[in-house]
Amino acid sequence: MNERYGKAFPVSWDQLHRDAKALAWRLAEQGPWRRIVSVTRGGMVPACIVARELEVRLVDTVCVVTYDHQDQGDAKVLKGVEDDGSDVLVVDDLVDTGATAKAVKTMLPNAHYATVYAKPEGRPLVDTFITEVSQDTWIYLPWDMELQYVQPIAKEPQGD
Repeated sequence: MNERYGKAFPVSWDQLHRDAKALAWRLAEQGPWRRIVSVTRGGMVPACIVARELEVRLVDTVCVVTYDHQDQGDAKVLKGVEDDGSDVLVVDDLVDTGATAKAVKTMLPNAHYATVYAKPEGRPLVDTFITEVSQDTWIYLPWDMELQYVQPIAKEPQGD
């Protein structure tokens, strides 16, 4: 983890599935949705689960790069979508600083933006989310992890 992130929040496949399904429950009351736009790559798995649960068949992707492993940069749109966003549900795994969300909201100004996880800096840009995590926490998603030994919290270096 870089110095900006002092805490870790590991998410298992089971937990991500439960959280994405909980997101679908919240979104079901706000639909119907004409289309889901997944923010790649992190939003693809949650979007698939939400699309299944809400029976939305029209699923597209918007491709935005803001991270290189744990280093953040400016949002770079690799693939956009053309739509005003009416009745469109945008799904992403998380919102951190909001850089990706801002780029997507520019493309889809009327879309409903939903994430599984939200941090305080980006939280105002999200319409629906499941779990809020502190800004100084790195969320380890299941596709970024392998099984290995982890130090007990008491043995980790303490931040100042």
